[in-house]
Amino acid sequence: MTDLARRFRRLIEAHGPMPVARFMGESNALYYSARDPLGATGDFVTAPDISQMFGEMIGLWCADLWHRAGHPQNVAYVELGPGRGTLAIDALRAMNRQGLSPQVHFVEGSPALREIQRSRVPGATFHDDLADLPGDVPMLLVANEFLDALPVRQLVRVEKGWRERMVGLVDDRLAFVAGDQPMEEAVPADLADQPPGTVIETSPAAATVMGEVAARLAAQGGAALFIDYGHLAGRTGSTLQAVKGHAKVDALDHPGEADLTAHVDFATLATIAHTHGVAAQSGTQGQFLAALGIETRARALAAAAPARAKETDAALRRLTAPGAMGELFKVLALTGGGWPHGAGLPAHGAVAQGSEKPD
Repeated sequence: MTDLARRFRRLIEAHGPMPVARFMGESNALYYSARDPLGATGDFVTAPDISQMFGEMIGLWCADLWHRAGHPQNVAYVELGPGRGTLAIDALRAMNRQGLSPQVHFVEGSPALREIQRSRVPGATFHDDLADLPGDVPMLLVANEFLDALPVRQLVRVEKGWRERMVGLVDDRLAFVAGDQPMEEAVPADLADQPPGTVIETSPAAATVMGEVAARLAAQGGAALFIDYGHLAGRTGSTLQAVKGHAKVDALDHPGEADLTAHVDFATLATIAHTHGVAAQSGTQGQFLAALGIETRARALAAAAPARAKETDAALRRLTAPGAMGELFKVLALTGGGWPHGAGLPAHGAVAQGSEKPD
């Protein structure tokens, strides 16, 4: 039992069950503050670690937008949760080759990861949150696998109606239970008549981030790119999961020592962006990277290093194939302040419906 699990047990014994959002939020806050979770020695691998091609495509997307926006002199590159800085290194290299050398700003709360980022991306300015990012220049914001780690709130339908889904104690173990208070007013009207056992999941934290980013884009100009696993259309069901040592584990078994994530509701986030007058485009990661030319880049890398051609092809398939990250991961692009639509996704100002991969 982890130290945080013991503390949760004491709190539950003294005050009753806690909301899923609190369990997830406190677990991830401890988890990310104490370790570098990435890579073979960590708990999971992200797209930038799979191949330099991923970050290069992001950098070219940013540079293309910058050129078509009239290449303003002062631009800020902002990354939310930049991991080890691998994405930024590859993206900035691609941008520099196109004449774009932006200010670099990282929003990072983990002291352990900040040290790694500081050594790998000299000159980056660090921020605890979005509030003190520069407000006087257009920004090119990138967030890869950032939103999925933000706390989610869950409501569950029981025989008596809707209740908040909580974490309590059952047979002396942490377990999901239903709260006591009626929650009908928090349920959208079109979902009110779902059968018992149905779970509705929302992320107030992700909604807040999206609202702040969209408001900045509307006022300052620029673009944002959110890449994460999730869904493009509304759905029900719990997507909360935990990963430890590159394997899925029970979401309640290792609080503070496993990475807790949930699928991102891109449809809701795009609607929030629209309320700020910001255009939204969306699609799958596979279609996005293919449209940007990742296959051409893969051929060039294979030709330059034939000994690694199979490795490059495997990385390409992992990033783009429908059975891998290509469809599981989605992309939401936002543009505001008079900036043009970004490349690689349908330019219609609304969420495109895409295929879904089952959990």
